[in-house]
Amino acid sequence: MRALSQALLVAAMASAQVQAVTLNDVCTVAYVNASLPDSITYLGTTAVTIDPSSIQVNPVLNNTVTDNSMFPDGQFDYCNVTFAYTHTGRNDSVTVAYWLPTPASFKNRYLATGGGGYAINSGTDNSGSLPGGVVYGAVAGATDGGFGNFDTNFDAVYIIQNGTTDLESLFMFGYQAINELTLLGQLFTKSFFNMSDSKLYSYYQGCSEGGRDGWSQVQRFTDFDGVVTGAPAFRFSFQQVQHIYSNVVEQTLGYYPTACELQKIVNETITACDPLDGLTDGVVARTDLCKLHFNTSSIIGKSYYCPATPVYAGFPPAPAWPEQNGTVTAEAIAITDKIIDGLRDTDGKRVYFSYQPSSIFADGYTSYNTSSDTWGLYLSQFGTEFVSRYLELLDTDLISLDGVTYDTLKQWMIEGWKKYEDTLHTTWPDLTAYHNAGGKILHYHGESDFSIPTASSVRYHESVRQIMYGNLTFNESTEALADWYRLYLIPGAQHCAPNAYQPNGPFPQTNLGVLIDWVENGLTPDTLNATHLAGSKVGQNSQICAWPLRPLWAVNGTMECVYDQASIDTWLYDFDAFNLPVY
Repeated sequence: MRALSQALLVAAMASAQVQAVTLNDVCTVAYVNASLPDSITYLGTTAVTIDPSSIQVNPVLNNTVTDNSMFPDGQFDYCNVTFAYTHTGRNDSVTVAYWLPTPASFKNRYLATGGGGYAINSGTDNSGSLPGGVVYGAVAGATDGGFGNFDTNFDAVYIIQNGTTDLESLFMFGYQAINELTLLGQLFTKSFFNMSDSKLYSYYQGCSEGGRDGWSQVQRFTDFDGVVTGAPAFRFSFQQVQHIYSNVVEQTLGYYPTACELQKIVNETITACDPLDGLTDGVVARTDLCKLHFNTSSIIGKSYYCPATPVYAGFPPAPAWPEQNGTVTAEAIAITDKIIDGLRDTDGKRVYFSYQPSSIFADGYTSYNTSSDTWGLYLSQFGTEFVSRYLELLDTDLISLDGVTYDTLKQWMIEGWKKYEDTLHTTWPDLTAYHNAGGKILHYHGESDFSIPTASSVRYHESVRQIMYGNLTFNESTEALADWYRLYLIPGAQHCAPNAYQPNGPFPQTNLGVLIDWVENGLTPDTLNATHLAGSKVGQNSQICAWPLRPLWAVNGTMECVYDQASIDTWLYDFDAFNLPVY
């Protein structure tokens, strides 16, 4: 097939009177078909076969992308290609999409992308991840995982009927589909652009479930030269059950704060903790110092007011709320303190951690009952769905937390850990094979993330450091790991995005560009480049400290990355509720 694609390219060049090859010369079904491998094999056996009749190709001209926090604005032409393949011995169909830059814009790069929530991709239009590859001269790929189409999520196909699951869809969602997308994409890219023996740089970028997708590849394969993993949803059963924890705190303590009361607590926390990094700018860059020094009881008695709001179907979702006013109660502070402290069992042993102070209490949102004029639980669907579909294997969502205790949550976490350790847990800490292959990892997490605890990323980073460099001191092992794996905590950022509550915070919009410079040019990112996408500094750049260093602003207005042991200690937890290590 490769020889045929080269012949077609020669013919295309001749028809273009030996001028530069254009997108229209190569963005055809015939050329794409000739550029695709017939199949891919494992251990000499055909495992994946492409269906030539499924190939769809169309050139897209003057495509414009703006206002995406994951990549810079751009305008470009590309070839939009989709096709389907099947696995040997299965009557299935998996569809993949690739956006290919023009031959003149291609820079010997391939990018795989992942999804979010229970989605295995973030869409195949301008709002998804594919443009983020093309703006850097890369072929960018996404997969539907074999779930039926790009809009169908894993949770829609996992339960065949109550008690019966589609394990192949679990493996595809867990790690297999992204790997196949990558192997096909690499072969396709090299043939399409006739790279011969030229080096193809392969990258991955994703956040949330997309972050977990990236780690699923790093922990199993060596296909990528570099990966960007944001706020990864690994430690899957812990992560999903954690979403219910705030609901159980409210139920256990018997108080349901109004939405406006929770918002007031967040706003007051931001105001109090903002200057702790030495710079008053509306951004909590040191949530660790906030934990150490801010007394939340100082908020009790402060007044609040919020107008009525309609149902919000975005992320995080929220019910309709009436107009609210009142003063912050001691009961509400007890609720939010308990949420931030994290899950403990009835013996007081640590089970899991929670969100950092300054994060919104999205999991703790309450709903208003107009009939009884009372506030009650507003269940987190991520958590309730996990319990019903992934633990109880029922094609429904949990609708009640009656009788659910902190110990119940612990048992659910353990059950999910056992059931999905080899597919969704995704915390294997020995990355020796990937490191030996020369791979680089840029890992980031918003410090005010309301959906995945920021400490989750710190714990995994520290697990890798201890497992791979356990014979070295903390400083020595941190330095050795930083040669190829770096973690950055983004001040003020929420879940995979800038934060409307802290609009002056920067966000690392150019992560892929930073990774490319690291991989291809040897430019190690001692600090991470970030852009102010809103607020008073919009358009300006800032630098983010690499863990374990923390930002501190001097009197002269300069930012330093400092080592602060007391702060570091607030991020490290002893999960003494378990006899096994929790990586």
